[in-house]
Amino acid sequence: MAQKIATYAEFWPYYLREHSDPNCRRLHYLGTTLALLCLIAAIGTAAPGFILAALIFGYGPAWIAHFFIEKNRPATFTYPFWSLFSDFRMYFIWLGGKLPRELEKAGIRRQAV
Repeated sequence: MAQKIATYAEFWPYYLREHSDPNCRRLHYLGTTLALLCLIAAIGTAAPGFILAALIFGYGPAWIAHFFIEKNRPATFTYPFWSLFSDFRMYFIWLGGKLPRELEKAGIRRQAV
């Protein structure tokens, strides 16, 4: 990525291309699921430690996926808010079964997950 992305509309396809490997996305889904469960536990128990756990379980698998599977730098470091929003967007689009269409629009050939 040579120049800074100016709009979220430009960022979303970039984000998907940075997650082109299905195994990378699998680790993201795992991390997002664990983070959401930790946040629910934090609300249900009023134990703030679950918030720290949500960050660790959310970002840990995602960063491992980028460093060892995609071999790229997580977008979180450059675009933290767009990246976080996109992680949840990708997760819920995947749950809804519509991710293949989004991947195709971003130029990623059809793959599982």
